Amino acid sequence: MAKSVKPSHEAFVVSGEGEGAQWTKVGAAWQHEDQKGFNVSLVPGLSVSGKIVLRVASSSRKSATT
Repeated sequence: MAKSVKPSHEAFVVSGEGEGAQWTKVGAAWQHEDQKGFNVSLVPGLSVSGKIVLRVASSSRKSATT
């Protein structure tokens, strides 16, 4: 499997639960070649706490609130 410049996943901080949850994009992730882990890069200078969710990257994603 060739290394990809584009991330395989997007990283979001999720506040709240269910349909009222707010998703904020905070970075991206690249899956390891052995598919057993990820390298995650967060936006520089960003203070992050709470739940981080990785989702498959989508070029058609219109906003960070999915």
